[in-house]
Amino acid sequence: MTPKSAAAAARATVYGYPRQGKARELKKAIEGYWKGRVDADALRTTATELRRTNWQQLTDAGIHEVPTGDFSYYDHVLDTSVMVGAIPERHRTAVELDALDGYFAMARGTQDVAPLEMTKWFDTNYHYLVPELGPDTVFTTDSTKQVAELKEALALGLTARPVLVGPVTYLLLAKPAPGVSADFDPLTLLDRLLPVYAEVLADLRAAGAEWVQLDEPALAQDRTPAELNATTRTYRDLGALTDRPKLLVASYFDRLGEALPVLAKAPVEGLALDFTESAAANLDDLAAVGGLPGKRLIAGVVNGRNVWVNDLTKSLATLGTLLGLADRVDVAASCSLLHVPLDAAAERDIEPQILRWLAFARQKTAEIVTLAKGLAQGTDTIAAELAANRADLASRAGSALTRDPAVRARAAAVTDADARRSQPYEERTAAQRAHLGLPPLPTTTIGSFPQTAELRTARADLRARRIDTAGYEERIKAEIGEVISFQEKTGLDVLVHGEPERNDMVQYFAEQLTGYLATQHGWVQSYGTRYVRPPILAGDLSRPEPMTVRWTTYAQSLTSRPVKGMLTGPVTMLAWSFVRDDQPLGDTARQVALALRDEVNDLEAAGTSVIQVDEPALRETLPLRAADREAYLAWATEAFRLTTAGVRPETQVHTHMCYAEFGDIVQAIDDLDADVISLEAARSHMQVAGELAEHGYPREAGPGVYDIHSPRVPSTAEAAALLRKGLEAIPAERLWVNPDCGLKTRGWPETRASLENLVAAARTVREELAGS
Repeated sequence: MTPKSAAAAARATVYGYPRQGKARELKKAIEGYWKGRVDADALRTTATELRRTNWQQLTDAGIHEVPTGDFSYYDHVLDTSVMVGAIPERHRTAVELDALDGYFAMARGTQDVAPLEMTKWFDTNYHYLVPELGPDTVFTTDSTKQVAELKEALALGLTARPVLVGPVTYLLLAKPAPGVSADFDPLTLLDRLLPVYAEVLADLRAAGAEWVQLDEPALAQDRTPAELNATTRTYRDLGALTDRPKLLVASYFDRLGEALPVLAKAPVEGLALDFTESAAANLDDLAAVGGLPGKRLIAGVVNGRNVWVNDLTKSLATLGTLLGLADRVDVAASCSLLHVPLDAAAERDIEPQILRWLAFARQKTAEIVTLAKGLAQGTDTIAAELAANRADLASRAGSALTRDPAVRARAAAVTDADARRSQPYEERTAAQRAHLGLPPLPTTTIGSFPQTAELRTARADLRARRIDTAGYEERIKAEIGEVISFQEKTGLDVLVHGEPERNDMVQYFAEQLTGYLATQHGWVQSYGTRYVRPPILAGDLSRPEPMTVRWTTYAQSLTSRPVKGMLTGPVTMLAWSFVRDDQPLGDTARQVALALRDEVNDLEAAGTSVIQVDEPALRETLPLRAADREAYLAWATEAFRLTTAGVRPETQVHTHMCYAEFGDIVQAIDDLDADVISLEAARSHMQVAGELAEHGYPREAGPGVYDIHSPRVPSTAEAAALLRKGLEAIPAERLWVNPDCGLKTRGWPETRASLENLVAAARTVREELAGS
């Protein structure tokens, strides 16, 4: 096919779409089901309606081929585990009794059975449920969901492409099941898994699928020769099947690197590649392997992970280059649009001119359609769209919002000494222990307490002016008083004020910092039914006035025990925002760090002796390729130290991280120079404690003993057992006792019971240590 005819074939598509609905209908239906207010049929009806609405929106916008199978009640990796029959033994009875309840039991656990481990989907803030596999795993095919959703779309007269997690990525994401040796490699199960995928493909073909997309984002990471050989085998075997649809292998989030020639040579009909800035090398690499003659290429030229309008002219240039490298070039976003909000047009509080800089899922869909039209029919057909796009880009580049000379001057004046504590840890810890007087195995929480319906109502009433500021603040004071009283009665050693005034750990601060934009409807799925509204970092950043000092000092006035000041760290402020793309991330991180440094110093001046700066996104934002990590970790750890290094030696600095693979960044955790770190460990069975010990981590640590992402209440014995396991790796004088994460999403009854058991477990183990 000539480049001209390839252009004429250009079509618009996407890999996935936000699941929640315009008003988060899916969240409400699922949570209603959990509470018994919505029955299974009503939940399924809501899901069906949401899928139909999504497909109709895409089709009406001009998308030629809609995705199916990307919709999920909880998580698409968990859906894959169901599809291949990888049900943990402890959940089999529940699944056999009721498939839907069993599905949610795997995701959330029950009082008697622990859920699957949860961790981050590559370098995003989306959480997936980790498959548990072992040498005895037997895979079985269940393509019910995938086939049913395809048939729904086809019945509407749509061209549809099922999207599945690819078999290589699925196994690379898996972990050894509990009780299985940590040395077990799930990839050894490939030969058992491929026949199941073959059956699923045959089922989808029989249901009417012309194409099936197999997502292999794990191939955008550094892969060993054995893993690349497994990829070669996988697509050789699947490609050789006679009863199958056409296969499209998709990768995103970074360049494919050494996996590109493997997939380019594979007997599949198409590849989908990311061509945005983080994966720009794919363009040259594709040319270097001779392109994709005879194959379909879907070019991800619209950023599916950030909210800024696309540079249409630049994307068209990339697409024009690609025309000579494949038999057919189609246009898409770089990844699923799951990672961005639904519709920027719903935002009424953002200035109209600034709103034109933004593209959420619906706007990105329009950009994809425009680019496909321009590629197929020529740029004259989209001249008006190109002119408007150039004006929007120029408006943003020239806006005073994006540049503050004072902020830039302060950041430029930072020295190495500004990011170093005045004394080494060994001297600081002695001063802190004398000052705080804590017992062995001190107990604390991560920061937030349950956000009750009453608190959310109070915030809504304040926004709607149904109550005044004084009435709202009285409600917050009352909640803080209740939280402090409960912690004292329970016996916690280091208290928190519970954060009742905070809507979100990033948004709360963003609303008080210059340079940020807040949305009203910009919801994005984090995990399950947990949705967040990432703020948008549009310009240079500073802190006009203290943000947390008032409520922290009020809480401290109610107790003689230390109350932690609670802040979100600079890397997490970036990672959980839609960050500006017009300057290096390290420069933006330094601006955030300086603003937070002012807050830390003000907290200390107000008498706060323990200050926690959370960085749960430090691992999440780690580049997928090892070659890119050193530079990232250099600015990321400097930003944390710049935030915290201005305090006195006796002020104890904590940090917190959760739901990530920490083994890759233990040295970076050390480089933060925090006095205490708390980490998720309950679902991963204290894995991180061993990783800290293996590294020789010299500071205090609190690997969590209470999984807060499940409604189950851990018993005293269970928490004590985890503590004992932690003590095998971390000496008692450096071990803290805490939950995995904040308690915002939990209810008060389970929170009370769980923390009472946590404190009782700490006392039990203290007594054991004293008697030994």
